[in-house]
This record gives sequence, C-alpha cells and structure tokens, in this order.
Amino acid sequence: MPASSVKRCGVRFAVDRVALQLRPELGSGKMRFGVRRSRDRDRMCGCGRRQSGCIMAQIKQTQAQDKRTRILLVDDHAVVRFGISQLINREADLVVCGEEEDASHAMTAIERLKPNLVIADISLKESSGLELMRNIKAQYPKLPVLVVSAHDENIYAEIAFRAGALGYLMKQGSLEQVLPAIRRVLSGNVYVSDALASRLLQQQIRGQSDIKQSPVQSLSDREFEVFQLIGQWKKTGEIAAELHLSVKTIEYYREQIKRKLNLKDSAELTQHATSWVQREQSQ
Repeated sequence: MPASSVKRCGVRFAVDRVALQLRPELGSGKMRFGVRRSRDRDRMCGCGRRQSGCIMAQIKQTQAQDKRTRILLVDDHAVVRFGISQLINREADLVVCGEEEDASHAMTAIERLKPNLVIADISLKESSGLELMRNIKAQYPKLPVLVVSAHDENIYAEIAFRAGALGYLMKQGSLEQVLPAIRRVLSGNVYVSDALASRLLQQQIRGQSDIKQSPVQSLSDREFEVFQLIGQWKKTGEIAAELHLSVKTIEYYREQIKRKLNLKDSAELTQHATSWVQREQSQ
C-alpha cells in the first residue's frame, strides 16, 4: 500500500479514536442498538406471533377490510337500522359505513364516507326519501339506491324508481331478501318483489288501463308527495319548506290534486289525504 494511503488511514483511525474518547457512548451505542433490534424481533405478541409477523397480519387485515363494499343506511327508525346493519356486517365483503335519519345529513355523509350503496326509506325524519333520491341522482348519478320501506310497493315503487332508486323492498317481507336485494342492486340490476314484477309485466302486456289502480296513482310524483304530507296534517308553509319549494308552488299542486281526485275544497282534500295516510300506516 502506498505511504500516502497508510498515512490517510492512520489519520482517519486517529480521528476515530479521539471521537470515541470524547464521546464513548458512540462506540457502545451501536452495540446496544444491535442487541435491542434483535430482542425486538424475537419479542412475542399477545396473539402468539412474533411482533413483526403480527404487524404484517394486521396490515393485511386492514387492507382486506378496506376492500369491503361500503353501505350507508338512511332510516328514521333506529331499530330498523340496527337490524339491517347486523345482517350486512355479518357478510365478509359488506360493511355499514354510516347511519343517518334525515335527507340533509345523508347527503353530507355521502360526501364524507363515499359509500358504494345507499339504503333509504321513503319517509325520513322531517324530510322526504324521494327528495333524497332525486338529489343523489343529480349529484352522484353512479351511486345506486335501494329502498327498504313499509310503504305499499304497488304505489311507491314506481315513484321511487323515477326518483332514482334501483331497487324496492318492503319491510314487511322476509329479512332473507335484504342481502339478495343488496347484491342485485350492486350488480347494476333492478330489484323488485315477485308480486310487483308480475304486476308491472301485466301492465306492459295488457296496457295501463286494464289494471285496476287507485285514483292516487294518477297524481304526479310531486303531487303525490304533497298529498302525502297533507295527510300528515302539515300546513302549506311546512310542506314548502320540507320540499324546498315556494308556497305558491305548493298551492298549485293542491289545486291539481283536488282536480284529479274530484275533491270540492281544501277540507275535503285534507280529510281524504289523512284517511289515505292512515290506511297506508295500518297495512
């Protein structure tokens, strides 16, 4: 080795020795650090795995959970939300990511939670499920909505579909139908009960006029919403605020409803709407 190289090495070695004399912990620190790392690798976790293996398992589990289909529940009955969430969370590939009871909070939750599916009722706390579906369709056109409601599917299902729903399931039906309905809607297909599918098919084959219908079904979707709220004893101003419409617009709808249902005045309209809502709730 050339003398210059030996000299440089000697200088470097001398500097290292001086550094160790001034800060002896630098020399022993490396040894302690190596021992600590070795001990950490050998340390066992409470689940019986080595810590490094346990951490990797937790990471893989979290990644698997993140791949689950996220579902937002919107219903004003906590018992209903609890029952449906129990069914969903038992599935390895599904998870309830949030719960809300009114339309405004549901829209906020959709923006925050980014669900893959919304399950909603027709009637919500101080709001309309149909209005929620219209807003979802306008702002999140690719987000599917499954209606799970106690309202008669023969009247409400078609209205819900026009509002943006992709499936309709009655709460009176078997709970076993909830998961098939969810998976069918997630696949991009329409879900209805066998009875409703048969009735809709008859309408297509025989024509709408051949099927006996309730006079209420002659109302437009907006007129029907106003009619339903009148039946809940809500005043014109309250209906306007709930549907985000002007009072004059609600008054126009009231006149249209009276004309289509052949009702003489506002008192008869209120009585007819109230009786209709009570029949719906008793079914």
